[in-house]
Amino acid sequence: MKLLLSFSLSLLLSINILAQKTEKPGPKDKAAVEHFKNNYKKKNYKRFSGTISVKDDQVQFEDKVVFYDKSDKITKLILQEGLVYPQLLTDFQVDKFDNEDSDRTQKRFARLQKNWKDAFDVNKIKFNNASELTFLSSDPTVKRFKISCKDPKFPNMMAYYFELTNKKADKNTSLESFIKDSKLTHIYQKTE
Repeated sequence: MKLLLSFSLSLLLSINILAQKTEKPGPKDKAAVEHFKNNYKKKNYKRFSGTISVKDDQVQFEDKVVFYDKSDKITKLILQEGLVYPQLLTDFQVDKFDNEDSDRTQKRFARLQKNWKDAFDVNKIKFNNASELTFLSSDPTVKRFKISCKDPKFPNMMAYYFELTNKKADKNTSLESFIKDSKLTHIYQKTE
């Protein structure tokens, strides 16, 4: 009887791990919903063209590393396919700083620094809790994901929202196939 009970309990607990995670909009996702309604611009980001090596709980892109939770299959696939990588996120941060309507004095001060772009360098970050946000897209060729990110340079957690587009996909396409044949078409980042 104990064996049957423990088997049932372990089966119930493992269902969540094996299932594809999807989320309903929460209070923290309100800004993302507004962003995709009002500030959305589609882009085509390039896949990583260098050497990618996957080891245990990390993916290395040349000399940059991203750590991830081993049970997070979505994050692993996105990283392994070279859709998201540290050099891309560094460029995204620099572009975001250049294009924001922030303090001009701060921008002038940053540009006076010898290597001001080094402050935006992304390396040794940790991704976890990836989930598909089905409430943000009804098109089967577009999927949007939220991935939590911990950067050792910042005290707060960040959330990245990635949009992947696969023109060949339909509603029956598996998540793995969708990610393998997709392109990264939008990035949105916010502090949690």
